[in-house]
Amino acid sequence: MSSPADDPYVRVRGAREHNLRNVDVDIPRDVLAVFTGVSGSGKSSLAFGTIYAEAQRRYFESVAPYARRLIHQVGVPAVDDILGLPPAVALEQRRGSATSRSYVGTVTTLSNTLRMLFSRAGTYPPGAEPVDSDAFSPNTAAGACPGCHGLGRVHRTTEELLVPDPSLSIGEGAIAAWPGAWHGKNLRDVTRTLGYDIDLPWRELPRREREWILFTDEQPVVTVDPVREAGRIQRSYQGTFQSARRYVMHTFADSKSQTLRTRAERYLESSACPDCGGSRLRPESLAVTFAGRTIARLNAMSLAALAEVLRPVARGEAGEFPEGPQRQVAETLCTDLVARIAVITELGLGYLSLDRTTPSLSPGELQRLRLATQLRSGLFGVVYVLDEPSAGLHPADTEALLTVLVRLKEAGNSVYVVEHDMDVARRADWIVDVGPHAGELGGRVLHSGPVDGLASVAESATRRFLFASGPDPAAGRTPREPSAWLHLRGINRHNLRDLDVELPLGVFAAVTGVSGSGKSTLIAQVLAGVLAEHLGAEVPPDNAGDAGDAGETERAGAGAGFVAAGVESVDRLVQVDQKPIGRTPRSNLATYTGLFDSVRKLFAATDDARQRSYHAGRFSFNVAGGRCETCQGEGMVAVELLFLPGTYAPCPQCRGARYNEETLQVRYRGRNVAEVLGMTVDAAAEFFADVPQAARSLRTLREVGLGYLRLGQPATELSGGEAQRIKLASELQRSRGGHTVYVLDEPTTGLHPADVELLMAQLHGLVDAGHSVFVVEHEMGVVAGADWMLDLGPGGGDAGGRVVASGRPADVARAGGSLTADYLARRFSG
Repeated sequence: MSSPADDPYVRVRGAREHNLRNVDVDIPRDVLAVFTGVSGSGKSSLAFGTIYAEAQRRYFESVAPYARRLIHQVGVPAVDDILGLPPAVALEQRRGSATSRSYVGTVTTLSNTLRMLFSRAGTYPPGAEPVDSDAFSPNTAAGACPGCHGLGRVHRTTEELLVPDPSLSIGEGAIAAWPGAWHGKNLRDVTRTLGYDIDLPWRELPRREREWILFTDEQPVVTVDPVREAGRIQRSYQGTFQSARRYVMHTFADSKSQTLRTRAERYLESSACPDCGGSRLRPESLAVTFAGRTIARLNAMSLAALAEVLRPVARGEAGEFPEGPQRQVAETLCTDLVARIAVITELGLGYLSLDRTTPSLSPGELQRLRLATQLRSGLFGVVYVLDEPSAGLHPADTEALLTVLVRLKEAGNSVYVVEHDMDVARRADWIVDVGPHAGELGGRVLHSGPVDGLASVAESATRRFLFASGPDPAAGRTPREPSAWLHLRGINRHNLRDLDVELPLGVFAAVTGVSGSGKSTLIAQVLAGVLAEHLGAEVPPDNAGDAGDAGETERAGAGAGFVAAGVESVDRLVQVDQKPIGRTPRSNLATYTGLFDSVRKLFAATDDARQRSYHAGRFSFNVAGGRCETCQGEGMVAVELLFLPGTYAPCPQCRGARYNEETLQVRYRGRNVAEVLGMTVDAAAEFFADVPQAARSLRTLREVGLGYLRLGQPATELSGGEAQRIKLASELQRSRGGHTVYVLDEPTTGLHPADVELLMAQLHGLVDAGHSVFVVEHEMGVVAGADWMLDLGPGGGDAGGRVVASGRPADVARAGGSLTADYLARRFSG
């Protein structure tokens, strides 16, 4: 083998990460290489878990040991060696910690340059001294509005929110905002001790008393003699009073419990800060302008519009700056901003604004913003590892993405992409196909070479879709006829402006459009919100409204005059998203689906368990008694190595089983509970074939293509697509009475075309059973097989939000003025 300096390949030897089977593979550098394979086959384990992880580990070895302690380090990958590996940069779909202080401007660092522009070249009021760029940031003490601390919004509460039913007395729970259980009773006892009548209806209390109880900041401490039932011991205690407002604000701001925070939010109303008008900045900062606009106004513009404002200055055409240093600074900074915005716009994100919060971005949008930043970095000789960059992209946006990826490669870099989009795979220089199946039946490299070479690999599940010719089979099915219609009129939300739409029921309906056109707003927010309110389910605060007659609902939260008609025919709403089924390893497939309840009952019913008086709870690894106390039921213990990456090792007591020895002695059909949790869904389906409840859960999991997952596989190891299919399987096993509307936002994201076929079979089965399915979708094969579609656009952001075309997919494919129609037509013609 040649020396690493001359060798043009990255050579992986003995990769064993997750399900990889001692993989040896050679991948050239300076190419666009695509990693394909069914979901769970091991492609991400090879690209991210092995190649990127080893590159990062080698980099950290060059960092001073003390500094290493301050950096989050990934573990050492299970691989014998990797030769010819350059430095690597990973662009994943993870969004990190969601925070309301993170914006598009901070992710792209464009805000830093814009603030510098205002600091050095802004127009100041007469007599005002120039200030540092920090004064234009809402995240610093120098720039944040003192009224809202740089958040732009303030929360307040009212008597009507805190006391929804004034006919009740305090003793009867009139102050709904106060906590329940003991804490709530304590506050009522303290109130009585302070001399207030807690048995009088709230509305009959003097106004001064009502205001003090609800809004005072005082916290008097009194000795309470509680009123107890006869025969119970009476003990006095020191009780502290806390007003309803103080309790709600404290809980909302400081509680670590999301449940308590959500409850507290019910009693608050949010509005723009009266001091800064929502701009988040101090008045002194807002007094400075550039090109006649404040920084808050420029931050609120779409990036495309912002570039138009800055372009004349970048060209030296702005007459407001006299010759000199200030003009030179303005031209230099504007030139940089315009160039960086151009890359973001090229990736189809010109509709975003700098003040758009990152929690409101899709994972695909966030990854493309990071990609745009890397394009301007000027790095070369780097391996870029991307996680499904086409996820959530319209085919038109995918073409722009491919152009950018090729530019990254031509700049002297290697681009390794984990991808399910066959159009991206066809444009690759090299393809690494992993499989043949998922989980334990995958983990082998079936092909590593030019794309055409995959045509001869019979085992590959990717081959059939990569080299498909002729019309899409799904495009040939006969569309169903709607059973009823939903009429939504006058919608005003985000970029939907005065929109009127008609949505069919009793069919499979797809909503399409370029990124940012308003698809998710219409379906996942407006439609789901309307149906949730009609059904009496929980609705986000800005979706609240009053029910009317004849199945109509007026909804002020979605816009004045917004009316929904036809909802009376819907009996149930189910939203299935790709959010994790749990955030800790204690959540897993078996616990989420309810399957583990059946398993624990089976173990509790064995003769061994009965003789030992073990109940079902004994077989839960989350409860003291049956679990291993050394690892608290985790199965693993953390090992801190200070200067090296922290790692996890199997628990020395239970050796990863999670249970104590006594619990593991109980067996059901020769297996203990830990061994059952280690089974795959496929294996468990045979093991529990004669147990109806367990068999039903396992059958639905297999039907959505998850037979390879282990029952005890932690939620943290599941992809978004796997989480969504687990949720769908949980829903499919329930009895479905009445007409149910299913809402799914891009259900094919993260799925191989073979997995998409399984998912679509299930969704169409729901429609055949008399229900309605609405999907926001970019996969044209799914859209071609729909009964009806609605295309929004024509662009994203302010350029979108309108109905471009609607009807049967075959008819829309012939429509003019629709970007989607061009790509959809190819599915019908081949």
